[in-house]
Amino acid sequence: MTQISVDPDPQAERRRAAQAVLADLALAVGSLRCAGSQRLVKLGVSMTHFHVLTLLRHHEAMPIGHLAETLDASMSSATGIIDRMEERGLVRRVRVPDDRRIVLVQPTQAGLDLVDEVELVKSDVMVQALTRLDTAQLERVRAAASDIGAALEQELTAAGALAAGAHGHALGHAHSPAQPRPDQPAP
Repeated sequence: MTQISVDPDPQAERRRAAQAVLADLALAVGSLRCAGSQRLVKLGVSMTHFHVLTLLRHHEAMPIGHLAETLDASMSSATGIIDRMEERGLVRRVRVPDDRRIVLVQPTQAGLDLVDEVELVKSDVMVQALTRLDTAQLERVRAAASDIGAALEQELTAAGALAAGAHGHALGHAHSPAQPRPDQPAP
């Protein structure tokens, strides 16, 4: 009796491997999130406020309606969030000169500085962790990070989430001073 060898589905195998990589990355990133969350607690900033600030860092300004939609919140809830953030000096409201009905929310320098401070804590920890790797390991990590970034950009473009100019940025455009681009020297 002849046995027929069935090749495993290469796409399914790649998907399983990708899920295993993602699970490993999630564990590592979870530790960084905890460090960032602890910093937010010390600064008295809610996760929602931080989320709004990171959105605004990437988009520079957003209509409050779009912000509410992105947060999956009602307009009244989003307005309350922005009110509290404005009182703390983290954001400001700006009316669009051509259509004063539209209110944009922009981060203030204090809001951007807060994002940088939290990201710096995570970056410092990550740099210290990466310095534990040897040169060959660092080169593999850098190559993998570059490959992942390119694949993400392709996937987001294919999904229509990264249409040119859709949100005024491309993947990875907003690097804080704590996170230099790989092709640029650290400050």
